[in-house]
Amino acid sequence: MSYLSKICKPIDRPIICTITGDAGTGKTTLAATFPNPIFIRAEDGLQAIKQDDRPDAFPLLSDAEEIWKQLAALINEENDYKTVVIDSVTQLETMFADYVVSTDPKKPRTLAQAVGGYGAGQVAVAAMHGRVRKAAQMLNELGKHVVFIAHSDVSTIEPPDDDPYTRYDLRLHKKSMTHYVDNVDLVAYLKLETFTMGDGDKKRAISSGNRIVTCYSSAAQVSKNRYGINEDIKVDIGVNPFIDYIKSLNN
Repeated sequence: MSYLSKICKPIDRPIICTITGDAGTGKTTLAATFPNPIFIRAEDGLQAIKQDDRPDAFPLLSDAEEIWKQLAALINEENDYKTVVIDSVTQLETMFADYVVSTDPKKPRTLAQAVGGYGAGQVAVAAMHGRVRKAAQMLNELGKHVVFIAHSDVSTIEPPDDDPYTRYDLRLHKKSMTHYVDNVDLVAYLKLETFTMGDGDKKRAISSGNRIVTCYSSAAQVSKNRYGINEDIKVDIGVNPFIDYIKSLNN
């Protein structure tokens, strides 16, 4: 049989995405609007959702090794969950770093000294994030959406052909961050709608209280999508803002 006979038009599949933003902007609440979610919790963000409305969740991770058992259960055991949410990969970074330090037989005091030093400790942490991303791919192939939640932080970007500027990044080491930015379908930056009032040095930011999500390329933050979304989307509580843009969320 000719190998060319395998050529076909790829079909729509469930989404793999990252939701980022400042503390308190509603990242967990937004993730809970995805179809029939189950939460893997490195932190207890579900306290922000009323108890009657909270989705199912595994017990809080006790250590870095526990996440592999929870992921394996979702991959290998039959279940009806349509979305797997990991809340948050930022806290996983801390857990992974603690694991790398604590399991090093040379008993280093810090991650910088772990695995022989010279950045090897951070490489080991990034490799653990790589395992999470690989598990996400397996879940996606089983027909599940995967949502990563990450806290944001401000970093300085120094392009070789322009002046330095600041932007909102994921609060992760850059080696870890690539797993949740480069090969995902959407990176959404969730923020409060804000207006500037006043004149001169007396300007101040005023928020309307509304949430807006940005998922198109911008110098202000890490954000992107593969669905042709090129405008900010208003976020209503309890409603998935991507439902009109991503066909697989309607299946």
